[in-house]
Parts: sequence; C-alpha cells; structure tokens
Amino acid sequence: MAKKVLTIGEIEQLVEKAQNGDTGSFGDLYDFFIDPIYRYIFFKVKKDDALDLTENVFLKIWENLGSYRKTEGSSFSSWAYRIAHNVVVDYYRITKEHSELDANIADDKKHNNPVVTTERKLGQDALKNAIFKLKKTYRQIILMKYINELENHEIARVLRRSEGSVRILKFRALKALKRILEEMNITY
Repeated sequence: MAKKVLTIGEIEQLVEKAQNGDTGSFGDLYDFFIDPIYRYIFFKVKKDDALDLTENVFLKIWENLGSYRKTEGSSFSSWAYRIAHNVVVDYYRITKEHSELDANIADDKKHNNPVVTTERKLGQDALKNAIFKLKKTYRQIILMKYINELENHEIARVLRRSEGSVRILKFRALKALKRILEEMNITY
C-alpha cells in the first residue's frame, strides 16, 4: 500500500487542527512524518537508539505544537526536522559518542530473490561507508536531500543557512562523495 502524499497546504491544515486539540490530525501528521524522521535519525546515531530518539522527536513536536507558526519561507516539515536535528545534537552532547553508521538500512521493499537482496545490501553498505567518510556538513546535506528528499529551502531552515549556501554545499558534497566512491573503486 502506497503512503499518501500530502501537500504543504494539507499538512498545514492538519497542524492547525492538531493545535486546536484534534488528536486524530496529529496522528495523521505522525503517520506521514514517522518514516522520514526515523530515516534522518537512523543515519546519525546507533541503530538501537534511533527509534527512541524518533519517539522523543514526536513527543517534543506534540509538546511544542502550540508554538509552531507558519511563516513565509518556512514549513511544518522544516520545523519538525529542526527538532529532529536538535534531538540528535542533544544525544551527542549527552553521550559524547561519535556517529557510527549501522549496516542495516531500513528498507520497506521486500524481495525474495537472495541475489537482488545481497546486491542491494552490498550497495547500501558501500554507500553508507562512503557517506560516513564525508565531513559532517556534507553528510547532513546528502542525507536530508537524497535520503529524506527535503527541498533546498527546508534544508536551509533546518541547518540555518541560506538556500544558496545549501546548493553550494550540495554540489561540494556530491563531488566529495563521487571522489570517495571512486577511491573505493565503486562505479555509479
């Protein structure tokens, strides 16, 4: 079953209803954002901590929902990712551990063919290793843009940078990732 795609306007309507006490609307927001927020966190922390931190993000979203205000150039999505970003920063502040990318990417596509599964797994492992070798800022840009499919303006809000800066960083990150993949003798 394909996940429903919501427009920015539909998301904002759900937010408004949730701010007025409609828990069903918050549930719809949760259902829509749970997977992308989890993926965002999954690539930044230990696998065992990703789910707990994701739940912590949604708890913070619920607790602070009344303070969210739509402004020009912002969206609920960028606000939610900013909370997720802050939760990860707090996690590292508390644990003082370095990020380790786990070898198991959450994959909602089920395949029974072991060859396809093995090839995909090897490709994921290589990509994760290459992404992990990027400097932190580049890694964040790659994960937000290509794993979580955020728009440049949303990434800019999360990272508190200009859209132009995000475009430049994205270009540099892709160039660095290409170089790392070439060093790993991986063709793309």
